[in-house]
Amino acid sequence: MDFDFSPLPGLLLPWYEKNRRDLPWRRDREPYHVWLSEIMLQQTRVEAVKGYYSRFLAALPTVEALAAADEALCHKLWEGLGYYSRVRNLQKAAKVIVEQHGGVFPADYDAIRALPGVGDYTAGAIGSISFGLPTPAVDGNVLRVASRLALDETPIDTPAVKKALTNALAAIYPAGRCGDFTQALMELGATVCLPNGAPQCDHCPLSGLCRAHGARRELDVPVRTAKKPRRQETMTVFLLESDRGLAICKRPGRGLLAGLWEFPHVPGKLEAAQALEAAEELGVRPTELQQVVERRHIFTHVEWDMRGYYLRCEAGGDFTWATREALAGVYALPTAFRQFLPPEKVSWF
Repeated sequence: MDFDFSPLPGLLLPWYEKNRRDLPWRRDREPYHVWLSEIMLQQTRVEAVKGYYSRFLAALPTVEALAAADEALCHKLWEGLGYYSRVRNLQKAAKVIVEQHGGVFPADYDAIRALPGVGDYTAGAIGSISFGLPTPAVDGNVLRVASRLALDETPIDTPAVKKALTNALAAIYPAGRCGDFTQALMELGATVCLPNGAPQCDHCPLSGLCRAHGARRELDVPVRTAKKPRRQETMTVFLLESDRGLAICKRPGRGLLAGLWEFPHVPGKLEAAQALEAAEELGVRPTELQQVVERRHIFTHVEWDMRGYYLRCEAGGDFTWATREALAGVYALPTAFRQFLPPEKVSWF
């Protein structure tokens, strides 16, 4: 980007000191805490992460505890956050830290970057916030701020743009304030230079430098490459209730929602008679059709259009039968399927 970023530390750091949000993961610079928060915050809103962050650390307070934890517990602590590969990689990385670094989080950027599930952004955030390294954390927020400052219409989701901005920012990182500068850039993009709707330019400490603001073209940038449409899939989901609980089964160890629990389902949206036949083929004997509902769930690249059949049946088939209590405290059920569960004060059906 053709822009002089050198004034940013002098303008952003005083603004950050006065306007920073009080977030749980900002109360110390412990690398395990910074790492966990950055992984949780990927594609997830701050308000949604707060509770998960506190619960996760209460259950697994150290890297060693995470490395030694049962995978099912990790999944349960992550239940509802989505993108479950994040927590699987967290545990893989924790094991690397314990086995290769003696349980001490590595302080070198390349060693941090080599951990499973850690990309350039996360390594930059940990390096600067926890260890004071001049390692930028360039994500969508920072790219949006930079593209508006420079009024640059190059698509921001290209590796070349991210690399160029990373190099430009690394050259201006203030010694002794690297972590604060990283977080100031994050904070500006999250609270002022907003992604949806008009940015709050009147509250921006960089508005005097911003070419997009000067040209009244704030909403023209950033530019992104057009996304491919999501793949559409339909399925019929079975809520099979017996005296032993609800039927659940485990997903394969690879692919979407790998290793998590789900309700049994088949491709396509079946009519009632077809659904009863399909349930029998699953090895249960339906005795009553209670309810039919329609649900939808959107992933990054695929959208599920689902029809759910609530069936009272006799236990059978190759299923685990889970009580409400077990579903609440033991089995990690992703949101795509958890949305079929009735509220706690309502009976199963």
